[in-house]
Amino acid sequence: MSGRGVLEFDFVVVGSGLAGLVFALDAAKSGTVAVLTKRGMSESNTQYAQGGIAAVTSLDDSFDLHVRDTLLAGDGLCREEAVRVLVEGGPAAIQYLSGLGARFTRADSSRSAPLDLHREGGHSTRRVVHTEDLTGREIERALIKAVRGLKNITVFEHHTAIDLVLRSKMEGKRRGKEEVLGAFALDGNAGKVVTFLAPATFLATGGCGKVYLYTSNPDVASGDGIAMALRAGVRIANMEFMQFHPTIVYHPQLRSFLVSEAVRGEGAVLRLLNGETFMEKYHPMGCLATRDVVARAIDTEMKRRGDEYVLLDATMIGAKKLREMFPNIHRTLLGVGMDMTKEMIPVVPAAHHICGGIDVDLWGRASVGGLYAGGENACTGVHGANRLASNSLLEAVVFSRRAAQKAVEEWAPLKVKVANPWSSGNAVDSDEQVVITQNWDEVRRVMWNYVGILRSDKRLVRARRRIEMFSEEIREYYRNFLVTSDLIELRNVTACADLIIESALKRRESRGLHYNIDHPSKEKRPRETVVVRPVGKPSRRRR
Repeated sequence: MSGRGVLEFDFVVVGSGLAGLVFALDAAKSGTVAVLTKRGMSESNTQYAQGGIAAVTSLDDSFDLHVRDTLLAGDGLCREEAVRVLVEGGPAAIQYLSGLGARFTRADSSRSAPLDLHREGGHSTRRVVHTEDLTGREIERALIKAVRGLKNITVFEHHTAIDLVLRSKMEGKRRGKEEVLGAFALDGNAGKVVTFLAPATFLATGGCGKVYLYTSNPDVASGDGIAMALRAGVRIANMEFMQFHPTIVYHPQLRSFLVSEAVRGEGAVLRLLNGETFMEKYHPMGCLATRDVVARAIDTEMKRRGDEYVLLDATMIGAKKLREMFPNIHRTLLGVGMDMTKEMIPVVPAAHHICGGIDVDLWGRASVGGLYAGGENACTGVHGANRLASNSLLEAVVFSRRAAQKAVEEWAPLKVKVANPWSSGNAVDSDEQVVITQNWDEVRRVMWNYVGILRSDKRLVRARRRIEMFSEEIREYYRNFLVTSDLIELRNVTACADLIIESALKRRESRGLHYNIDHPSKEKRPRETVVVRPVGKPSRRRR
């Protein structure tokens, strides 16, 4: 039903990556679904996932072994029950995706051949199911085809979510708990705000890598779901744990292009510019240590020597094997005149995956009624203080399906009729786009320089001061000018930057991805970092 800028569905999904589309497909069996995506349908972090899906599919592997590897990587902060749900759901997740048409690489060309398995850092055996080195693209292809074949799902491309629609449950004269009734979104084609209402809303907007100056993430990764949830008074957990991928190609023509960890899994080694190896000094597993260890080691060596990058040497793997196993990486590097079969690849760490996010239970339920979350913008407790490679795609499938199951069980028709609560008031078009561009760049530089791989109390305090200044300027800009997609993303990036800094200041230790030189040891009792902001008085734009 539509009218006056209001659209009603049974389920609203924000995000069109793996988590969002999996939820939509399952929810569509029970009702109508709106999928909002701020670019084209295929533009998501999923699309760029090279590695694969960690799952127990071999007789040489076991659930207990996968659980152990995940807990070790998580450095004491994983929720073990969530890890077991994840790992034990692995085989079914692979079958589910295969049933949708995703084609995974097998040991030979026959359909009955066993799956070809990669090994990545932190894994004690081969268990990474993949499609050559373009796993995410293949999964996204299969999901989009399945979604487009269902009449119950309506996809709204170029619709940028702004905020969640909230309603307070009143208890007598006292204000009760908030509940989510959908989301406001800017229709980029019409230039108008549309209100999407539903009794169940699922946030799957991906990560917030664009908070940092250097990242492997696409431009869409501006932390929208996390920021929207924060403004709605939802619990946010463990935002200090930003994972930096160790091997992003250092080349001006390759923007945010990473070399899969599976390349090191096949025997590639990291070297200094003088050819010396160095990872053996930092961990017994050397180049197959977890990402936090490898990224920190590279950062330390670069700063110690004053180098701008280190080298990844894959030449010992063999030309034929490299071309067969990593065709996209090989082809992309050749495009800029670099042959990985004959020469070493210059690499640097860059922001990659946030391990915290919207705090959810084992069924994807957030702390505010009517709201569910999955994928990278959710904190299921699986990753703890450091994500084990290739667990994220598995997490997106397993927990999004569980969230859809619970949302369907708890779903009830929308009982309240809501007139369009959005108003632009006296806001006008802005003629100062330069303010957005400058603030965006400055926020990302502050985060890279002060809240990066190695942190200190002084750097974090300095970053907080600068981000607070930017936040106030952005709030004023938001009050006075009509919303644009750029303004929405800048607002969200800044909110996530603020969350990361606040969480980092609360953690008075070094654990996993968070290393503070002023607090180098670990506390005896691991604890999560939780941030909850009270819902303020609604601005004229939100009601």
